[in-house]
Amino acid sequence: MYFNENTMKFKFSYLFLLFVILASCKDDNLKRDAENAKDAKKKEVIFSNINKGWVFYDTPINEVAESSVATWSQLRLFIAELAQKPKKTIGAFQQKSTAISKKAMALKDNIPVQFDVPPIKSRISVLITKVRMLDLYMHLDKIPDDKVVFSITEINKELASLQRQMDKIVEKSKIPVEQGESELIKMLDPARAIPSNPALDPNIPRVE
Repeated sequence: MYFNENTMKFKFSYLFLLFVILASCKDDNLKRDAENAKDAKKKEVIFSNINKGWVFYDTPINEVAESSVATWSQLRLFIAELAQKPKKTIGAFQQKSTAISKKAMALKDNIPVQFDVPPIKSRISVLITKVRMLDLYMHLDKIPDDKVVFSITEINKELASLQRQMDKIVEKSKIPVEQGESELIKMLDPARAIPSNPALDPNIPRVE
Protein backbone atom coordinates (compact mmCIF):
# COMPACT_ATOMS: atom_id res chain seq x y z
CA MET A 1 0.00 0.00 0.00
CA TYR A 2 2.82 2.35 1.01
CA PHE A 3 4.70 1.42 -2.15
CA ASN A 4 1.68 2.10 -4.30
CA GLU A 5 1.13 5.53 -2.75
CA ASN A 6 4.77 6.53 -3.33
CA THR A 7 4.60 5.19 -6.84
CA MET A 8 1.44 7.18 -7.53
CA LYS A 9 3.00 10.34 -6.09
CA PHE A 10 6.09 9.83 -8.23
CA LYS A 11 4.02 9.30 -11.38
CA PHE A 12 1.91 12.34 -10.58
CA SER A 13 4.99 14.48 -10.00
CA TYR A 14 6.55 13.18 -13.18
CA LEU A 15 3.42 13.92 -15.23
CA PHE A 16 3.09 17.36 -13.69
CA LEU A 17 6.74 18.15 -14.48
CA LEU A 18 6.29 16.87 -18.01
CA PHE A 19 3.19 19.05 -18.41
CA VAL A 20 5.11 22.12 -17.19
CA ILE A 21 7.97 21.43 -19.58
CA LEU A 22 5.62 20.93 -22.53
CA ALA A 23 3.69 24.07 -21.66
CA SER A 24 6.94 26.05 -21.39
CA CYS A 25 8.16 24.72 -24.72
CA LYS A 26 4.85 25.64 -26.30
CA ASP A 27 5.09 29.18 -24.93
CA ASP A 28 8.67 29.49 -26.19
CA ASN A 29 7.60 28.29 -29.64
CA LEU A 30 4.72 30.76 -29.71
CA LYS A 31 7.04 33.61 -28.70
CA ARG A 32 9.61 32.53 -31.28
CA ASP A 33 6.96 32.35 -33.99
CA ALA A 34 5.67 35.78 -33.03
CA GLU A 35 9.18 37.26 -33.10
CA ASN A 36 9.90 35.62 -36.47
CA ALA A 37 6.66 36.98 -37.89
CA LYS A 38 7.46 40.45 -36.55
CA ASP A 39 11.00 40.29 -37.97
CA ALA A 40 9.72 39.10 -41.34
CA LYS A 41 7.20 41.96 -41.44
CA LYS A 42 9.91 44.47 -40.59
CA LYS A 43 12.17 43.11 -43.34
CA GLU A 44 9.28 43.28 -45.77
CA VAL A 45 8.75 46.96 -44.97
CA ILE A 46 12.48 47.68 -45.33
CA PHE A 47 12.60 45.92 -48.69
CA SER A 48 9.52 47.80 -49.89
CA ASN A 49 10.98 51.18 -48.90
CA ILE A 50 14.32 50.46 -50.54
CA ASN A 51 12.64 49.11 -53.66
CA LYS A 52 10.58 52.30 -54.01
CA GLY A 53 13.52 54.60 -53.30
CA TRP A 54 16.01 52.81 -55.56
CA VAL A 55 15.76 55.32 -58.40
CA PHE A 56 18.99 56.60 -59.93
CA TYR A 57 19.68 59.21 -62.62
CA ASP A 58 20.82 56.68 -65.18
CA THR A 59 20.50 59.01 -68.18
CA PRO A 60 22.97 61.80 -69.06
CA ILE A 61 21.49 65.20 -68.21
CA ASN A 62 23.19 67.19 -70.98
CA GLU A 63 24.80 66.76 -74.39
CA VAL A 64 28.32 66.89 -72.99
CA ALA A 65 27.67 64.01 -70.60
CA GLU A 66 25.90 62.10 -73.36
CA SER A 67 28.85 62.42 -75.73
CA SER A 68 31.33 61.70 -72.93
CA VAL A 69 29.61 58.41 -72.14
CA ALA A 70 30.62 57.20 -75.61
CA THR A 71 34.33 57.84 -74.97
CA TRP A 72 34.70 57.64 -71.19
CA SER A 73 34.15 53.93 -70.57
CA GLN A 74 34.28 54.18 -66.76
CA LEU A 75 31.45 56.72 -66.73
CA ARG A 76 29.46 54.63 -69.20
CA LEU A 77 29.81 51.48 -67.09
CA PHE A 78 28.91 53.34 -63.91
CA ILE A 79 25.71 54.78 -65.37
CA ALA A 80 24.85 51.41 -66.91
CA GLU A 81 25.22 49.79 -63.47
CA LEU A 82 22.86 52.35 -61.98
CA ALA A 83 20.27 51.55 -64.66
CA GLN A 84 20.04 47.86 -63.70
CA LYS A 85 17.63 47.75 -60.77
CA PRO A 86 17.70 44.59 -58.59
CA LYS A 87 14.57 42.53 -57.98
CA LYS A 88 12.89 40.25 -55.44
CA THR A 89 15.37 40.06 -52.54
CA ILE A 90 17.32 42.37 -50.27
CA GLY A 91 20.38 40.24 -51.08
CA ALA A 92 20.08 41.32 -54.71
CA PHE A 93 20.13 44.96 -53.64
CA GLN A 94 23.20 44.29 -51.49
CA GLN A 95 25.04 42.75 -54.44
CA LYS A 96 24.03 45.69 -56.63
CA SER A 97 25.27 48.28 -54.11
CA THR A 98 28.67 46.56 -54.09
CA ALA A 99 28.77 46.49 -57.89
CA ILE A 100 27.90 50.19 -58.06
CA SER A 101 30.62 50.96 -55.53
CA LYS A 102 33.26 49.20 -57.65
CA LYS A 103 32.17 51.07 -60.77
CA ALA A 104 32.26 54.37 -58.89
CA MET A 105 35.82 53.71 -57.68
CA ALA A 106 36.88 53.17 -61.29
CA LEU A 107 35.77 56.70 -62.23
CA LYS A 108 39.00 58.14 -60.83
CA ASP A 109 41.03 56.12 -63.34
CA ASN A 110 41.56 57.11 -66.98
CA ILE A 111 39.76 60.45 -66.71
CA PRO A 112 39.65 62.11 -70.15
CA VAL A 113 42.33 64.80 -70.50
CA GLN A 114 39.74 67.54 -70.91
CA PHE A 115 38.18 66.63 -67.57
CA ASP A 116 41.35 65.73 -65.70
CA VAL A 117 41.12 68.88 -63.59
CA PRO A 118 40.58 69.56 -59.85
CA PRO A 119 36.86 70.53 -60.08
CA ILE A 120 36.04 67.22 -61.77
CA LYS A 121 38.30 65.15 -59.51
CA SER A 122 36.77 66.65 -56.37
CA ARG A 123 33.25 65.86 -57.56
CA ILE A 124 34.24 62.30 -58.39
CA SER A 125 35.71 61.90 -54.90
CA VAL A 126 32.48 63.12 -53.28
CA LEU A 127 30.43 60.85 -55.52
CA ILE A 128 32.57 57.85 -54.56
CA THR A 129 32.12 58.67 -50.87
CA LYS A 130 28.33 58.78 -51.24
CA VAL A 131 28.25 55.48 -53.13
CA ARG A 132 30.46 53.72 -50.58
CA MET A 133 28.21 55.00 -47.79
CA LEU A 134 25.23 53.43 -49.55
CA ASP A 135 27.09 50.12 -49.78
CA LEU A 136 27.92 50.34 -46.07
CA TYR A 137 24.29 50.90 -45.07
CA MET A 138 23.13 48.02 -47.27
CA HIS A 139 25.42 45.56 -45.48
CA LEU A 140 24.55 46.42 -41.89
CA ASP A 141 22.75 43.75 -39.86
CA LYS A 142 19.82 46.13 -39.44
CA ILE A 143 19.56 48.02 -42.71
CA PRO A 144 18.53 51.66 -42.15
CA ASP A 145 16.17 51.99 -45.11
CA ASP A 146 15.71 55.72 -44.56
CA LYS A 147 19.47 56.31 -44.79
CA VAL A 148 19.68 54.09 -47.88
CA VAL A 149 17.03 56.14 -49.68
CA PHE A 150 18.69 59.39 -48.57
CA SER A 151 22.06 58.15 -49.89
CA ILE A 152 20.50 57.44 -53.27
CA THR A 153 19.20 61.01 -53.37
CA GLU A 154 22.68 62.31 -52.52
CA ILE A 155 24.29 60.15 -55.21
CA ASN A 156 21.89 61.56 -57.80
CA LYS A 157 22.79 65.11 -56.74
CA GLU A 158 26.52 64.47 -56.98
CA LEU A 159 26.21 62.73 -60.34
CA ALA A 160 24.23 65.68 -61.70
CA SER A 161 26.82 68.10 -60.27
CA LEU A 162 29.61 66.17 -62.01
CA GLN A 163 27.82 66.33 -65.36
CA ARG A 164 27.06 70.04 -65.01
CA GLN A 165 30.74 70.72 -64.26
CA MET A 166 31.72 68.75 -67.35
CA ASP A 167 29.35 70.91 -69.38
CA LYS A 168 30.88 74.11 -67.95
CA ILE A 169 34.37 72.99 -68.90
CA VAL A 170 33.36 72.24 -72.46
CA GLU A 171 31.44 75.50 -72.84
CA LYS A 172 34.37 77.46 -71.48
CA SER A 173 36.71 75.82 -73.97
CA LYS A 174 34.49 77.09 -76.80
CA ILE A 175 34.85 80.76 -75.79
CA PRO A 176 37.32 82.47 -78.16
CA VAL A 177 40.39 83.95 -76.53
CA GLU A 178 40.42 87.78 -76.63
CA GLN A 179 43.35 89.46 -78.40
CA GLY A 180 44.57 91.14 -75.22
CA GLU A 181 44.31 87.90 -73.26
CA SER A 182 46.27 86.09 -75.96
CA GLU A 183 49.08 88.68 -75.74
CA LEU A 184 49.09 88.42 -71.95
CA ILE A 185 49.46 84.65 -72.15
CA LYS A 186 52.41 85.09 -74.49
CA MET A 187 54.02 87.54 -72.10
CA LEU A 188 53.60 85.13 -69.22
CA ASP A 189 55.18 82.33 -71.20
CA PRO A 190 58.76 81.88 -69.86
CA ALA A 191 59.91 80.72 -73.27
CA ARG A 192 58.93 84.11 -74.71
CA ALA A 193 60.27 86.25 -71.86
CA ILE A 194 62.68 89.12 -72.70
CA PRO A 195 66.19 88.23 -71.57
CA SER A 196 67.18 90.20 -68.47
CA ASN A 197 70.74 90.60 -69.78
CA PRO A 198 70.82 92.29 -73.21
CA ALA A 199 74.29 90.92 -73.81
CA LEU A 200 72.82 87.45 -73.92
CA ASP A 201 70.22 88.33 -76.54
CA PRO A 202 71.50 86.96 -79.88
CA ASN A 203 69.24 89.39 -81.78
CA ILE A 204 71.07 92.49 -80.45
CA PRO A 205 74.17 93.48 -82.50
CA ARG A 206 77.32 93.34 -80.45
CA VAL A 207 80.20 95.80 -80.88
CA GLU A 208 83.49 93.99 -81.14
